[in-house]
Amino acid sequence: MNNLQSLSLYWPELILTVTVLGAIIFDLFLPKEKSRNVGWFVFGGLLLSSFAIIGQDSQTTTLFMDAIVLDPFGQFFKLLVISATALVIIASQENNELKGYSQGEYYSLLGILVFGLFLMVSSVDLISVYLSLEVVSIMSFILSGYLKNDQRSNESALKYVIYGAFSSGVMLYGMSLIYGITGSTNFFEIQNQLVGGSGDYNLIFVIAIVMILVGFGYKISMVPFHFWTPDVYEGAPTTITAFLSVAPKAGGLALFIRFFHQVMGDGVALEGNGYLTNTELPWPQMIAVLAVATMTLGNLVALQQKSIKRMLAYSSVAHAGYMLMALPVLSSDGIQAIMIYLVMYLLMNLGAFFVVLYVKNRTGSETFEDYSGLGWNMPILGIVMTIFMVSLTGLPPTAGFIGKFYIFASVIKAGSQFYWLAFFGAFNSVVSLYYYFKVVKVMFLDGEKSETIEFPNKPILGLLLVTAIPSLLFGIYWRPVIKWVEYSFHFFTQIL
Repeated sequence: MNNLQSLSLYWPELILTVTVLGAIIFDLFLPKEKSRNVGWFVFGGLLLSSFAIIGQDSQTTTLFMDAIVLDPFGQFFKLLVISATALVIIASQENNELKGYSQGEYYSLLGILVFGLFLMVSSVDLISVYLSLEVVSIMSFILSGYLKNDQRSNESALKYVIYGAFSSGVMLYGMSLIYGITGSTNFFEIQNQLVGGSGDYNLIFVIAIVMILVGFGYKISMVPFHFWTPDVYEGAPTTITAFLSVAPKAGGLALFIRFFHQVMGDGVALEGNGYLTNTELPWPQMIAVLAVATMTLGNLVALQQKSIKRMLAYSSVAHAGYMLMALPVLSSDGIQAIMIYLVMYLLMNLGAFFVVLYVKNRTGSETFEDYSGLGWNMPILGIVMTIFMVSLTGLPPTAGFIGKFYIFASVIKAGSQFYWLAFFGAFNSVVSLYYYFKVVKVMFLDGEKSETIEFPNKPILGLLLVTAIPSLLFGIYWRPVIKWVEYSFHFFTQIL
């Protein structure tokens, strides 16, 4: 479709654009102490945008001269991003770290970041991929350093900028190599050139793919491009840390899947259960090794952390590794497993960070010692945090167990050549048991019992219940998630 025709199917993004512009203007007329109300304005815009996405039903087409696509797969990730953002906006209203700052631009930047993620999950052109990654990265830089009077926040933003600039530059050079050998930036045309061309440029293409992996891997905290993650997660406002741990990771994985689905395969392989590759390039083995390195380093370093927030940062790295396990097989089972895992991960990881937010508001710190006796002093907080820790470990009967079950099942089903990958995944799950249950041990076995019981305020309590109940319920009855994933598992494909 040309640009004008595309606008008629671009309603979710147009609503989001109007929302961001409206939020900026609305903020101009509000005093500083009431600027937090801009958050509810953005929340309303996200709600309207989600209705527009649902209203698109199962349409599949390309938009804006084949730069992006409209398909159920992209809609799934957009709804996931909106869900995470809506919960983070509510939590941000209760974040004491933001007090004293004008919050209008905070919510406006969050809206722009969501727009970038929308573009990221729909891109099928290297130019739109790069633009979307830069929009998401730049907004993330600003939001991670939003606490201008906090030295840790300033340091985290600076490190984020340095790593982001480096990874973007390397990725852009890889993209230029692909354009040089194929003469196109469009995924469909690149795939057609690779299938129909000779193997003479395989070495150049391998180099280009490795360089592009730097940009993609940086976005999802894949080893060895994860170095920014612990410092940024620790220094950023807790609500932004929660957001960065889920939404950009979902967008990056969607981009990963779409790129390898169309560029490295025949474009329709995911409709069946076979492997997806049209070239002799060793990319499945390359990603499998990176998946093992990611989960292993994330778990081993998490063992040594004294800060809950920093521990969850390395935990986030490890979970990126778990999801990457299903990418090398790139069958329909593998991709659906990643989609299922992301739904479960959103609930349990955001919930854990909301507990961290409340404790940080209460104590001003994030160390394990701050959770001493918490299970007795604040039983609701202790119970839901235990649910989140058990779920993140991947134990039944929680949503995390179901997510890992489908990941491991897809890897084992792919054949004996991937059994080693499943073994490392199981080993790392056992390792993670130690540091997740360390939190539970500190809450219930350390410290002194209190004669009084405290309850979190209503907004935080609501957020904890919204994340904890599904984290438990989906471990018992997960059919609604499966049906949503199966319905969304439909790509726009184009065979040239």
